[in-house]
Formats: sequence, C-alpha cells, structure tokens
Amino acid sequence: MVYLDHNATTPLDERVLEAMLPYLRGRYGNPSSVYALGREARAALEQAREQVAELVSAHPSQVLFTSGGTEANNSALKGVARRAPQGRIAISEVEHASVQSPAAALARDGWQIDTLAVDGEGICHRETLQQALSEQTRMVSVMWANNETGVVQPVAELAEICREQGVIFHTDAVQAAGKLALDFPASGAHLMSLSAHKLYGPKGVGALILDKAVDLEPLLHGGGQERGRRGGTENLAAIVGFGRAAELAGIELAERRRHLLTLRERFEQHLAQALPEAVIFCRDAQRLPNTVYMALPGLEGQTLIMALDQQGIAVSSGSACGSDSSEPSAVLKAMGVESELALGAIRISLGKDNTERDIDTLCSVLVSQVKQLQSLAAATAW
Repeated sequence: MVYLDHNATTPLDERVLEAMLPYLRGRYGNPSSVYALGREARAALEQAREQVAELVSAHPSQVLFTSGGTEANNSALKGVARRAPQGRIAISEVEHASVQSPAAALARDGWQIDTLAVDGEGICHRETLQQALSEQTRMVSVMWANNETGVVQPVAELAEICREQGVIFHTDAVQAAGKLALDFPASGAHLMSLSAHKLYGPKGVGALILDKAVDLEPLLHGGGQERGRRGGTENLAAIVGFGRAAELAGIELAERRRHLLTLRERFEQHLAQALPEAVIFCRDAQRLPNTVYMALPGLEGQTLIMALDQQGIAVSSGSACGSDSSEPSAVLKAMGVESELALGAIRISLGKDNTERDIDTLCSVLVSQVKQLQSLAAATAW
C-alpha cells in the first residue's frame, strides 16, 4: 500500500517502538511508587516530559500529559472555563471537532461562543479577532495549522492581541508539531495542544503545554498525578514513546520538511500538467509542507478515494474524525467553496517515509482513475 494519509495518523517509528518495549515488559513500575521500580518509571516519565518540552521550547514543568489531542483541547477549553467568570469564548470557523465540541458543550452551560470567520484561503486575520473581542471574552482558540487544508495561521499575531486584552489564547498545534518549528514562549500562546500519533509516536497520548500563569481546573480528579492537573496512573510506555518521537522530530525536522516539500512540489507540478482542471485549495497560502487538499470538478471525493483504495493507495476526504459524514467539508464551506466542488475534495498528506516513487505511483493511478470515472460519468449522462 502507498499510505498518503499522515494527517490522520502516522505509522509508529521503529525507534519509538524500541524505546517503548521495556515499559511494556519488565519495567512495569508505577511512577508514583517510591521503591526502585517506581523511581525508574518516574525517571522515564520525566525524561519524556523534557523531550516533549524541548520540541516546543517549553519548560518541562509546563507539559501536562493527556490521552491525546482531543483531551488536551477539552482540558484547555473546559479547564479555563471552569475557573473563569462565565462570559464569551471565540474559536475560528475551521477548528477541529475536538475544539468545536467542547465549545458547544460550554454553550449549553451558558457560555457565549463567538465564531471567527476565515478568508478564502482559510486564514483568520487579526482584524477579525479584534472585532470579536469584548470585555466578556475569556478565551480564544485558533489552531496552528489546519488538518484538512494544511493552512498555517498567524498564531503569534493573534496571541499578541489576546495578551494585550488580558484574554487567554489556546492553539491546537496537533498537526503542526513535527512539521514546523514551534516555539511555545515566542508564540505568545497560553495553551498549546499536541498529539503523539501525528509525529510517528503511539496513539492514545498527547500533551497540553501551559503558561504557568493559567489557572486550569482538571478534567480528571484522582491521585494527584501530573502535579494535580490530571488524575490517573500515567500511560508510561506511551509517554516514553511520545518523548522519543518528539526527540526524533526535533532532530530530523529540517530534513523532514525539505523532503516533504520536494514530494509535494513534485506531485503538484505533475497534477498541473496531467489534470489541469484540478483545484488545489489554499495553494497560495502558507501550508504544512506535507498537505495537498484538492478536488476535481464533477467527481465526488468519496468515489475517487475508493477507486484509489482499490489500487492500493490510501488518501482521505479530510478530517479522520468526520470521515463518516456525507456533508461537504465545513472547512471548505467556511472558506466560501461551493458545495458541489467541496464534495469532491480529497486530502493527500505525505509522510517522512514516502518516496518519489510513491508520488509517481499516485500520479499515474490518479490520472488513470480520474479518466475512467470521467468516462463513466459521461456515458451515464449520455
């Protein structure tokens, strides 16, 4: 199989698995235990915390381990809301479901949710945020990079506006980590969400990076783990894997980025020649180096995805969390894309282990399948 859906999940790096295995076998101590086996586990936990912190230039004490990006996002929104006077929260129109859903839950509890519009390239501008802020705004959440389009938001600009107004700023950096250089202090964000399985680590573990000034109510109360910010015995093997994946992502960041950009440009150049009618969304915006979100007028995205799957190529229609929906992408709708074209969208998200041969195979099969589907559609219409 040619796997081209890395924004949904990445394969576990063998070096990460190697780091995890001892903690799935003999090193089974509880990090809260005081005897030798527990102390060994605690040392591994804190090493992973340092590795994750280094990836985003944070201090280890700012790293709160979670079960993934979804919990990190929920912890950010609900944790702030439960300690702040009830008011307003602003989120962008293109946020992941794990930000939209907790915002909707808070709305049912009486919070007012403001939606920040994006332009035709999917970008939330500072003027939009400035107009939305009020004295009742307690928090703003804008993702660092979009999981569908790959568009990178002006996070530092938006965070600066929020800090000037005394508003907490959260960014979902799940897709950006491991693909872009992230600097938590320099970004100005108060809170940042990460997920291991987006950067060749295990599923089921993530982190929320916190400014020390943020007062956060825990989602999970228990035995005081994670400095009292998240109860429950830590998933040590997964956390160790997250740490190793973060370490490798930092070491290899420049090379991965160069490689992904080369592959993306190769694909987009071939696409322009072989299928000039193809539309690449947000092509002129700053994007993640691995992401191409595209559509072919007149073809349904799900049909094309299944045709490629039958030829051994895995791509998607956008967010993995919304893959069961037959509705057009909410991200594309927010950008003003017509529903008929949006229904044709497919996302190609490249990974560090993809090759030029993978791209050439994709191009060849894509052109072949598109031609077949277009011929079938023409024959049916006739």
